[in-house]
Amino acid sequence: MIVKAPLAGTVVGLEAVPDVVFAGGMVGPGTAIEPGSGTADACAPVAGTLVKVHPHAFAMVTDDGLGVLVHLGVDTVGLRGEGFEVLRAEDEVVSPGDPVVRWSPDDVRARGLSAVCPVVVLDVDPSRVSAPAAVEVAPGDPLLEVAPA
Repeated sequence: MIVKAPLAGTVVGLEAVPDVVFAGGMVGPGTAIEPGSGTADACAPVAGTLVKVHPHAFAMVTDDGLGVLVHLGVDTVGLRGEGFEVLRAEDEVVSPGDPVVRWSPDDVRARGLSAVCPVVVLDVDPSRVSAPAAVEVAPGDPLLEVAPA
């Protein structure tokens, strides 16, 4: 299965996330994207159902049961939704590329927070997930590959 890039930016890897839980892979294996400037739509990286939608993050599950989390910035939960526009609802079925949250990485950075976006696969053995080295990605580009169990 291919997990697509939810937004444009530079792939920097989980180790670049300034949060020990993400950087240590405790949430799950994956990678991170340092987004560019301007307003951006964070899009669904896979086809599936949105099981949690917050202004700063969303989680979804594919029909095969694969969970994927997209987190917009670090410590952004403290912004209480300010600067984020939720475009989809929990339990909504989405396709890859469907916008879920609109936000401004520049606004996050202006508040002294990191705008880096972890994209992780939930509840899967890390050996099944491969990620590219640092590259530029556009929304919808292949980001992670998850091997069959």
